[in-house]
Amino acid sequence: MNNLTFSFIVTTIAGLSTLLGMIPVFFKIKNTKNIINAALAFASGVMLSVSIFSLLPESINLLSQKYSTLGIILLTIIFALVGIFLASLIDKIFKKIDNKLYKLGIINCLALMIHNIPEGILTFSTTTTNVSLGITLALSIMFHNIPEGISISIPIYYSTKSKLKAFIYTFISGASELLGAVITYIFLYKYIDFTFISITLALTFGIMSYISLWELLPNALSYQNKKLTYLAFILGFIFMIFFK
Repeated sequence: MNNLTFSFIVTTIAGLSTLLGMIPVFFKIKNTKNIINAALAFASGVMLSVSIFSLLPESINLLSQKYSTLGIILLTIIFALVGIFLASLIDKIFKKIDNKLYKLGIINCLALMIHNIPEGILTFSTTTTNVSLGITLALSIMFHNIPEGISISIPIYYSTKSKLKAFIYTFISGASELLGAVITYIFLYKYIDFTFISITLALTFGIMSYISLWELLPNALSYQNKKLTYLAFILGFIFMIFFK
């Protein structure tokens, strides 16, 4: 097996691990509000933790190899804000959807697609140059892709009662990581540098921070069990500190 084929396989496995987030859908739970509440809060904690402790530091680290402190600050802030803007734009586009839970699932799916494409680019390009580092990165991505899958499958399933729709939306989000690998192989393989990767990381930081703080957490807090919300959020946040 050559290195490129192996890189595609690693990226595909990392992306499709998102489907593991569908597991809660197949269990019969009496109090559905609690599972929705806990799932959204946990996913919110995971995304915020990944953003703060993984995406942002790695973006800054890569930029530091080429830019001054001022350049690092400016580029990070600019592209983080662009990420926030893109996520808020998606939110506004689907604002007319009456079912808030269904809307949340769609927003998460689209926003995570934007996140997963550069993540696929990063995983594929890293694995082709350093297999050991690529596998380590893929394992880290798998851990945070699972709660990302939860953040899509749970809202979609409980708003539509359709396992198929939950699967389709979750699959699309995860498969977009492979799309990132394909884009890299066809167009970007020779042109990817530290600046490109760091910018995509800063962009993703903005997107995921927005989803965590302006979508997932507020929706979780809309349920009555605030203690469960905060507990699940903290557990998700701490969970990814160990698996970032």
